[in-house]
Amino acid sequence: MKLNKGDFVEVLDEPLSGTIVSLENDDVELETEDGFLLRFKINEVVKVSYDEIKVDETQMLEALKEKQIKRKNTAPRVKSKERTAPALEVDLHIHKLTNRDKNLSNFEILNIQLDAARGQLEFAIRKRIQKVVFIHGVGQGVLRAELETLLSRYDNLKFYDADFQKYGVGATEVYIFQNA
Repeated sequence: MKLNKGDFVEVLDEPLSGTIVSLENDDVELETEDGFLLRFKINEVVKVSYDEIKVDETQMLEALKEKQIKRKNTAPRVKSKERTAPALEVDLHIHKLTNRDKNLSNFEILNIQLDAARGQLEFAIRKRIQKVVFIHGVGQGVLRAELETLLSRYDNLKFYDADFQKYGVGATEVYIFQNA
């Protein structure tokens, strides 16, 4: 392609462009968009043309309508943020649930803890939260056993020991299956 004075060119292997000011033998002098005059060999530049693209307005409107129709029919995509959403953590230690734990019997403490667990589980199901971690501690295992009994009454979930590195052996993670 023949280069002429006034052509817009880009420099090969460098992020430079400009308009040809003069041509001499194998040299090209160009003025950059910043107003600098630079010299290059003719084989170091390439002519760039930005031809106008003409679009019929009716074709453009039809294409936009098709795009909107297609967009309405697509299924909602699950965002990666939702897929990796952190679990709801529920600490069932009695001192976290009530201030008046001094004169309570073991039976009353257990009932408060199970009511809190049931309430938080129902909340998670209503709000479509997929993971809940119940922190019950180690102790003698009574709360853990009662919690597992409570969780086994639900059909739409599975439960297992929570991440050992994060919670140790004193936590149970619940995964709630979301129905469409």
